[in-house]
Amino acid sequence: MDCPRPSSSGWSRRKFLGHAAAAAALAPARDQRPNLLVIVADQLRYQSCGFAGDPLAQTPNLDRLATQSVIFRQATVSHPLCSPFRATLLTGKYSSSTGMVINELRLSPEHECFGHVLTRAGYRTALIGKWHLWANQLGQHERTENGFVPPGPYRLGFNDFWAAYNFNHNYYKAPYFRDSPQRLVHPGYEPDSQTSMAIDFMRQAGAAGQPFAVFLLWGPPHDPWTPDNVPAEDLAAFRQAKFSRPSNFAETADPYADNWARMSPQFIEQLPEFMRVYYAQTRSLDRALGRLMEALDQTGLAADTIVVFTSDHGELFGAHGRRAKNIFYEEAVRVPFLLRWPRRLKPGTTEACFNSPDIMPTLLGLMGLPVPRAVEGADLSGYLLGKSARTPEAAYLQGMGTTAAWRDGSEWRALRDQRYTYAIFRADGKELLFDRRTDPLQMRNLAGERAQRARLEHYRNKLRRWMKEHNDAFESCTWYERNWTVDRNIVKTASGVGHNLEALKEILRKYFPERSASVWFGGRG
Repeated sequence: MDCPRPSSSGWSRRKFLGHAAAAAALAPARDQRPNLLVIVADQLRYQSCGFAGDPLAQTPNLDRLATQSVIFRQATVSHPLCSPFRATLLTGKYSSSTGMVINELRLSPEHECFGHVLTRAGYRTALIGKWHLWANQLGQHERTENGFVPPGPYRLGFNDFWAAYNFNHNYYKAPYFRDSPQRLVHPGYEPDSQTSMAIDFMRQAGAAGQPFAVFLLWGPPHDPWTPDNVPAEDLAAFRQAKFSRPSNFAETADPYADNWARMSPQFIEQLPEFMRVYYAQTRSLDRALGRLMEALDQTGLAADTIVVFTSDHGELFGAHGRRAKNIFYEEAVRVPFLLRWPRRLKPGTTEACFNSPDIMPTLLGLMGLPVPRAVEGADLSGYLLGKSARTPEAAYLQGMGTTAAWRDGSEWRALRDQRYTYAIFRADGKELLFDRRTDPLQMRNLAGERAQRARLEHYRNKLRRWMKEHNDAFESCTWYERNWTVDRNIVKTASGVGHNLEALKEILRKYFPERSASVWFGGRG
């Protein structure tokens, strides 16, 4: 379908009507504004979901949710990295305007964020899981000052319930923090514990008749992909599965790949087993998703809760001579994006271009809440509600450096419309043009073909215009280090947002008095 129409029918109406009636008889009168549940997996690519056609995937709950949702088949992330995605999710801005050009930077709290709008509107907010917008010390994730985000401005408006950490991908004995630097540990498997927290929060808010917004940010299926990092039952489900290299696998390294994207001989040898754990971790999330949907049914909250399921980026598994993410290829930028609201949206599929900066304004628009003026993404709520046929012409994509280090040579920009992907590397000006309709694996670069000159020029100019409009100067990675950061704290962006480092120092002294200020402002690279 081209444009989902409003509908009053529920996604599993016969299943939850009885629960809803019973709950309504006992519950106090509740605010009629919709609740919000945003679920984000880490490194789950669109291609590895059952509803997307992967025969190896075991995702029955996700597939069921897809039948009850608007499926954005062209959903992408504008900057396929963990921290840049999270900054975009919570600000509605591109990385050039958040300043989150690589991982392991500290985001300025001076943006007007999703959490701020929700809190001002009277929503009870919860942030559970991986934050990845706080620490500014590369590779020192275990330190408390890097994992604990103090209450206050750096939580970006999530003031009610906080059970988070900055970065961790060991899913057993996993740490998290509440409102003090005391390190807490999830019992059992981290996503299961986080899901229980989310369910408890929704039950309590629902029983009190309060509108809520829960952001549940799971860690899997991000590596490490080791057998001890996933429940045994999920790994056992893939014991007989045959995993092989992707059809567009290349053993020769992509020359633009950084250290995080390069494959060692050992990685290539173990790739099938890594994929086995990846799919097992995805299966574990599917079980957790089923619990969340069942809880919404049982509490009578399903019809009035907007549910989003998505991911921060994908994974290449050796495609195009790369592992990981941080590139414009489909395996990295294309992610699942399911949007369910039984009260207002009819399930269906849309081919509209939908990019990660569009998430915040679209959800706020559906909820009837104001969209901050500085937001750069598109509000597709009118399209979803049948009030407008307008959708973005293309998704604009940014690769602003390496994954987490200040090194030059990996920078790129791209745009992706419903058929073509155009990209350019900064290092040598190399251009790429792919027709994904005839070449879905992006194996044939059309940029050098005479018959494609006019099309290449069209996309080249289109990207340049967008970059000019957004003040994206396409600088080198180390230029951003010198001009936009102080010791990995973002102090400037293309949109001019600053950062009060003196106020930050006071927060750090308050919560970590035993640590010298030089720990955070000591001139590290």
